[in-house]
Amino acid sequence: MTYQPHPKAPGSAAGIDEALIAELVDRFYAKVRRDALLGPVFNTRIDNWDEHLTKLRAFWSSVVLLTGRYKGQPMPVHAAIGEITDAHFERWLELFAETAKDVCPPQAAALFIDRSQRIAQSLRLGIAASRGVIA
Repeated sequence: MTYQPHPKAPGSAAGIDEALIAELVDRFYAKVRRDALLGPVFNTRIDNWDEHLTKLRAFWSSVVLLTGRYKGQPMPVHAAIGEITDAHFERWLELFAETAKDVCPPQAAALFIDRSQRIAQSLRLGIAASRGVIA
């Protein structure tokens, strides 16, 4: 099945296509895997990086191109990782923004960074709620 970008997808207006998404995801997670803080969290949980990168490309395609390719549920997966803290989110956002600026044209980088911040905020709130930190 092929998934086309939605005609009103914000990524289309920013010049984002599947190739750019793949380059961003692949380069970003190469950094994550080597990172002193994030690497251990990911590397101990992901057995098949090719499969995981395919899933992450589908996720970002759904976020910025509104393709509907991603069918997962990231909240329960992240909430189940007890060691995730705000420091992990901050480092993830820092590396993601750095990579987006390196890989993407400015308008595309800005869109990816904006969406990453929104997603991180949503995950942070969901994790806090699941841990009983907020009602």
